[in-house]
Amino acid sequence: MYNSKLYSILNDFNKYEQNRCRKYIQSPYFNKNQGINELFEGIVEAINEISELELTKEVLWERMEPGKEFSDVRFRKYCSDLLKLLEGFLAQEVYQENPLHQATYLIEAVSRRDLNKLYNSTMRTARRLSDQQRLRPASYYFYQYEIERNFYQMHQYDSNKKDVSNIEAIANNLDYFFIAEKLRYYVSVLNRQYEISHEYEIRFMEDIIQQIKKLDYESIPPIAIYYQLYLAMTDSENDEHYFKLKNLLQQYGLLFPEEEASLLYNGAINYCTRKINRGQAGFLKEYFDLYKDLLEKEIIIVEGELDPRHFKNLVLAGLRLGEIGWTEQFIKGYQVYLPEHERDNAVTFNLAQVYFYKKDHDRVIEMLHNVEYNDLSYNLNSKNFLICTYYEIDEIEALYSLLESFRVFLNRRKNIPARRRR
Repeated sequence: MYNSKLYSILNDFNKYEQNRCRKYIQSPYFNKNQGINELFEGIVEAINEISELELTKEVLWERMEPGKEFSDVRFRKYCSDLLKLLEGFLAQEVYQENPLHQATYLIEAVSRRDLNKLYNSTMRTARRLSDQQRLRPASYYFYQYEIERNFYQMHQYDSNKKDVSNIEAIANNLDYFFIAEKLRYYVSVLNRQYEISHEYEIRFMEDIIQQIKKLDYESIPPIAIYYQLYLAMTDSENDEHYFKLKNLLQQYGLLFPEEEASLLYNGAINYCTRKINRGQAGFLKEYFDLYKDLLEKEIIIVEGELDPRHFKNLVLAGLRLGEIGWTEQFIKGYQVYLPEHERDNAVTFNLAQVYFYKKDHDRVIEMLHNVEYNDLSYNLNSKNFLICTYYEIDEIEALYSLLESFRVFLNRRKNIPARRRR
């Protein structure tokens, strides 16, 4: 049972979610079988270490059907029924998170049943919830489309052909959603082409690009940003595309869910990275500013944690730009957001970089000797910094010794990509 889907799902729940799920499963609307309730409790007790009994089919069966002979067929049916209930609970949890989604389904239900007395109140609720939405990703326009479509059906405009309908609002919101989503995934394809040589066929893209050129979509955040990102990627020699993208990110960045906002900023950061790699040093400041913007908007902090890679990127960019004071304050102020199991290594290594730029070479050597070398990235970067430090202070013997040990290390670690070896 420990490898079952049931155990995997329930083991992922915290105590609060377990209690909510218990109420869902015990509701007679969804389940009237007490055996399923007992199966749920048996697994949860094992997860919470309340029961000392081993979690086997036979132990659970005795709880579900006390005194009855074990039936594998019936036990599997119990498990299948509980799994369906758990899946329903997971879907319900997501549904409950989105009041606007609920409102659109309510409008549809009212429309289907011709509950005329509820027409106005349900539409008012849906429009109020829509107006309260702070975020403006593509899905926002899909919900707008759903509201307008249900309004159309509610008023039976197909039958009342003399009345002025809301068809334009339906079509416009559907267009906004469609264009934004097509652009979003097309940009994803362009990004993937830097990594893999697979040809994707995304239909209608030429028509969509021409449509955007003809009409003004700048007031629609997802279309405006993804189109500008598309231009920056396909016409990378024209830096105006990047600067317009940067302005749009500053204007609309907080109108997207954090994960999507982070991906949009990463698109701009990757543009700067490619420019820096081609020798355009001025884009280092742009790179740094984008990261600082991510930091100030707290987009970069996900579920209370800051990715150590982003932490290192900010430190290195700040040091290269001579922002040593800012960088020291950043390390001091934001180290608490690093994942606990990586925090010590990340702080030690990045402080060593600060001391290197301050030419405090003794502190660099001291700090790098305290870095744990279990992580390959820290191992390679620490050795690189030690080599640079020994070179700077003219410690030739230590330098040659480290270079030789580094060469042996690289030869032994066949899993290091050739690009990193160079």
